[in-house]
Amino acid sequence: MMQQQLNSSPIYDEIRDVLIDDHDDIFIHENGIMQLVDETHIAGNNRKYLELYDKIAPLYRMSNAIYFKWKFGGEWNYRQEFLSELEINPNDRVLETSVGAGDNFRFLREDITLFGLDLSYGMLKQAQKNLKRWKRDAYLLQANAEVLPFKDHSFDVVFHVGGINFFNDKRAAILEMIRVAKSGTKIVIVDETNKLIESTYKKTPITKNYYQEANAIGAPVELIPDDMLDIHWKEVCQGLMYCVTFKKP
Repeated sequence: MMQQQLNSSPIYDEIRDVLIDDHDDIFIHENGIMQLVDETHIAGNNRKYLELYDKIAPLYRMSNAIYFKWKFGGEWNYRQEFLSELEINPNDRVLETSVGAGDNFRFLREDITLFGLDLSYGMLKQAQKNLKRWKRDAYLLQANAEVLPFKDHSFDVVFHVGGINFFNDKRAAILEMIRVAKSGTKIVIVDETNKLIESTYKKTPITKNYYQEANAIGAPVELIPDDMLDIHWKEVCQGLMYCVTFKKP
């Protein structure tokens, strides 16, 4: 696939005010997905689950649609339980880390600027296809949520759905979300509970080998700095997911 240096691309000019300045060795694919991480340097759990999500990416949208229809009566019934926690206003700049196939973007208001970040290039390619189908626009970046490529105080809304349970460094990812959020931003973090991992992931052939050692998964409330405001967490989606919310002072 053809690439060009990010800082020579028109897309870079559009978003240079939010990107950390040094991108001489970073590339943008011909399809518009920005590559801000070298996959050869990814290790540990991040490597393990990158490989999983690249593998399942082509089937992700269809399998989700079937599951949400069966389990919740539709995808909106599932997603509204946590997306309703977001505080989004017109013209906001919105970042989702671990954006996956971009499924949440479909349900957000249209008068905002969307940024989606993920380690899996396979999932980002699916996100690009989905956004085109939904007639939505977003900046898609392959990057590490533990070391975000954005400047401080760049986003009006920052949220994460799925993935943080198995990051190499969950605390680093949370601190990065806080760093790039503007003061007063409500941050939302959502991921699977043990109930979903035990009932589904450990029993599904394509995923079970990745989750056999996954135990005692819980909401990472203890990793949120003490100076954050209005820290809350709850189980959502029939107890299959947790939702943590807090505000940056």
